[in-house]
Amino acid sequence: MTAPFFEQPILNSPYSPPTRHHALAEDGQPLDQPPMEGRRRSEIITPVPLPKNRKGKAHEPSLDLGELVQTGDEPEYNPTPIINEIREHVASWRALKNPADWGVTPTTARLLTHWRDHNFFGVRPFFCQVEAVETIIWLTEFLPKRPRQVTTQALFRRTRRGLRDRAFADSRIG
Repeated sequence: MTAPFFEQPILNSPYSPPTRHHALAEDGQPLDQPPMEGRRRSEIITPVPLPKNRKGKAHEPSLDLGELVQTGDEPEYNPTPIINEIREHVASWRALKNPADWGVTPTTARLLTHWRDHNFFGVRPFFCQVEAVETIIWLTEFLPKRPRQVTTQALFRRTRRGLRDRAFADSRIG
């Protein structure tokens, strides 16, 4: 049924960008397919695999938290389009080899060079940690100097506004 997922649930190194992923159904369950090439796009799913064997157990009731996500006529906020777009931009920016092309301060360039090229011994940062900081750097240092990337800037402003409005609405509920 979901043999490839259970045989090899971890496909990528935590220190490198993801290159493969397991295909998931819309409900987040792994499909019976070999791993797919490339990074999974950001989506709002909860990938929790069903147990392989359910011996002697009756149907377990499930807790539906869907109503907590959207209440009444409040619109549901979906940040995945901006996440996917920013990921693509940051990956392209990361691929620039010349620090002069990064559009960052000299201190930030030294930090990025250290994270990307240093031969760490022992504890070293995971790719997701470096990518999170790279994304913040890209949004705060690189993007403001690139006015032609208006689409991303407009999405970023709308996303910030959506997060702010959502936080305000949530604070009023409690």
